[in-house]
Amino acid sequence: MSLMMEEILDQPRALLRTFKAEREHAEVVKQYARRQGFQVIVLVARGTSDNAAVFGRYLLELTTGLPVSMCAPSIHTLYRTRMLLRHAVVVGISQSGEGADINIVLKAAKRRGAFTIGITNEARSTMAGLVDEVFLVRAGRQKSVAATKTYTGQLLMFYLLAGGLGPKISMDAVSEIPDRVEATLKLVPEIRELVERYRYMRQCAVVARGLNYANAYELALKLMETCYVVAERFSSADFQHGPIALIERDFPVIILMPPGKVFRDLRNLADRLRKLRAETLLISSAGVRLPASTRTILIPGQIPEIYTPIPYIVPGQIFSALLAEVKGIDPDKPRSLQIVTRTV
Repeated sequence: MSLMMEEILDQPRALLRTFKAEREHAEVVKQYARRQGFQVIVLVARGTSDNAAVFGRYLLELTTGLPVSMCAPSIHTLYRTRMLLRHAVVVGISQSGEGADINIVLKAAKRRGAFTIGITNEARSTMAGLVDEVFLVRAGRQKSVAATKTYTGQLLMFYLLAGGLGPKISMDAVSEIPDRVEATLKLVPEIRELVERYRYMRQCAVVARGLNYANAYELALKLMETCYVVAERFSSADFQHGPIALIERDFPVIILMPPGKVFRDLRNLADRLRKLRAETLLISSAGVRLPASTRTILIPGQIPEIYTPIPYIVPGQIFSALLAEVKGIDPDKPRSLQIVTRTV
């Protein structure tokens, strides 16, 4: 078994450990936020953590009503721009806590009056030592180059942060996420059989919308770094404004379509792709009435849309790890990559 698959299977325990240890941070942030009157949230990250930040943007805007900006680190590191960040929360997300550009942004933000938060897996990292408040992802040491449990841990941290900054997150519902992931892991035998169909896949599109849009990026990244599949990722709205011209007979499209606000739009897209004779793989929930497709992966149970992103990325992680295996690729040794990537 690959290290990647071991870490995928460890996610329920890692998520539960993280939730129990860090849930009080929601209350700490809530008390501080009431006194400060924050007006904007800025997120800064790279790679997989940047995908987690995309989720954070959707979740925090949805639950707090505050505008959320995705920071471009080069504005600080290359162009040396002085940003006006009073009344801002600046959140750095990094598995290792050692991304030089992310930490430069956090230092600059503190100098400009921002309240800084770090989300990291490493308690002794540079990031943990420089921010005003640190949320620790208790995933254990990451051994696989392809991040899995640290990504879902970062998503969990955003639920806690959203719970501290706004009233719309239920901690009881968040506490159920580890069990939902445990149930989703039972799909491994089904997905192992499914990936044989995609053994020779060299390109695909991954499509989602709303809260799961970040997962389209993350699943595409996993397919690129572990299976060497050229995977383009799209919002379903953007996809129909041009990229759908890519579609021809048997072109693979993976669609993340949870029940909720985004379902109708994604169902219409799936219907259109079927007419174009695309190869569609739908990831949705059991018991949902789905459009005709080539293949489906169904998440057990009924989950409110706002809490679907962590369970919904797990089948994509499993798919990527097992597809690498059938392609004869070691997902733990992707070419040209290492666990900690430093950029400035």
